[in-house]
Amino acid sequence: MEAGKDYETLLCETREQMATVTLNRPHVHNALNIQMFAELRDVFGSLARDPAIRVILLTGSGEKSFAAGADISELVVVNRSAGRALAHRGSSILRQIETCGKPVIALVNGFALGGGCELAMASTLRIASETATFGQPEARLGLIPGYGGTQRLPRLVGQSAALKLLLTAQIITAAEALRIGLVDEVVAPEKLLARGEEIARSILQLAPLAIAGCLEAVTKGADRSLDAGLSLEASIFGKLSGTDDKTEGTKAFLDKRPPVWTGR
Repeated sequence: MEAGKDYETLLCETREQMATVTLNRPHVHNALNIQMFAELRDVFGSLARDPAIRVILLTGSGEKSFAAGADISELVVVNRSAGRALAHRGSSILRQIETCGKPVIALVNGFALGGGCELAMASTLRIASETATFGQPEARLGLIPGYGGTQRLPRLVGQSAALKLLLTAQIITAAEALRIGLVDEVVAPEKLLARGEEIARSILQLAPLAIAGCLEAVTKGADRSLDAGLSLEASIFGKLSGTDDKTEGTKAFLDKRPPVWTGR
């Protein structure tokens, strides 16, 4: 499949250098099943390779759910070896989204539970509707998060706050998610898409290579020592210093005019 073709569990629309990917299983609160994961891998791979797309918005269909978690009907028959494989597969796809080289803005419009919360955390930014809720309730099923929840949640909110959510299986409001740092903004439901597009347009005004460089430096530097991260930053800074866009950006600033980016 390619972006723009029909998917069974997703919708993908592109315009103005933006793509909007919508999880589209509203009858089961956009639960993440095997097919949806396969289609997420496909569409994000296509969008990552498409030079015309610079920002990706990710949301769920309907008003009630971003994604209410994994499809429990699939989990109930999973044994030890299949469970390990399932977790590895889901984690690899979320890691693909996280490292696709383009900003991914999750627009959380309802339930973001279990795998849905993990999918939101794998995005670059998270904007939540006032009616959104978040949680990692896997312990209620005799499990732990399998798609990166135990790793990304502490990195976002700190170990203590993460453990409180994991060990109590508590479902929290958007306001609480904002307070602990799980989401970046909370807006009225009717303003969610418009706010996501507004942020996307602000990104589109900036140099595409610089945006990619920021993503690379932060994503790759997160797991390195400070010295190694600083070395990575210097390398990317040096690489960008030799680009046409850097020449254009600095000249446009001195000429007091808008820059014209070429991505070169």
